[in-house]
Amino acid sequence: MRFRAILNRDGGTLKSTDIDRFSQHITESFEANGHDVDVRPVEGDDLIAALEKAFNDSEVEGVIAGGGDGTVSAAGAMALEADKPLAILPAGTMNLYARALKIPLDLDVAVSALAAGDLGKSDIGRANGRPFLHQFSIGFHSRMVAERNSYNFASKLGKIRASIVAAIDTIRRPPSFPIEMNIDGREVSERISSLAVSNNPYGEGHLPYADAVTSGKLGIYYARPSTAAANARMLADLTIGNVQNNPDIVQESGTRVRLSFPQKRKSAKAVIDGELVDLDPSVDIEILPGALKVILPARDKAE
Repeated sequence: MRFRAILNRDGGTLKSTDIDRFSQHITESFEANGHDVDVRPVEGDDLIAALEKAFNDSEVEGVIAGGGDGTVSAAGAMALEADKPLAILPAGTMNLYARALKIPLDLDVAVSALAAGDLGKSDIGRANGRPFLHQFSIGFHSRMVAERNSYNFASKLGKIRASIVAAIDTIRRPPSFPIEMNIDGREVSERISSLAVSNNPYGEGHLPYADAVTSGKLGIYYARPSTAAANARMLADLTIGNVQNNPDIVQESGTRVRLSFPQKRKSAKAVIDGELVDLDPSVDIEILPGALKVILPARDKAE
């Protein structure tokens, strides 16, 4: 295949990586497996334009995106539209979708595994027409992200620290709002503090990401307003993958969800794959089974 690799040199791990050495490693690994590859490191401000150009180039058969969850999410939406395979090099803080695809988190190992990998398929979610690879969330998470983004941080460690501070503050002052949900035709009315709709249900025993990306189901998780102690426990259980045992988290699944907000504030926000966005008065979410072409890592190289 003819690949083009777009590397966000301002993102996460790549910021402190020897880009020239790493680019050479990509070239050698993919060529050794019979592929052609054009590696293009770009500044963060030029990332979207570079990805668009790669996906729109008729000579490019597959795109390799190197960066964090924001980079990967943007690339996933373009890959879906262009109907071209996407390979992911995890260089962010959480790398949740890369984990779901079982891509090694060590970048050099990831390159070797993907270069020898196979073409596969993944489900992808869509919220009011916008594709997402990981999740759509409102309430607790969106408030936490908004507060975290208000702090200044210049490194991966700084972002983690800001996230912890924002989480503690949100635990103490959780949101509370009414919501109406239609899950595959079934009506649900609740007052909640948090809701997440994920591309495939979360797995157990690890960070909140899917163990399988082709179940054809959305994971739906929400929590009603509760105490600070219960909120802290809920956040901890989400982080370590203990959702099944938390009595405050309601779990559902479905293929289509419609969310309506009777008392939505104009300033209300949602989070889509880590990006804070304006919340619409109603949101239609669906899953597109097997719609995204992806490069899956070779098992022997990933171990």
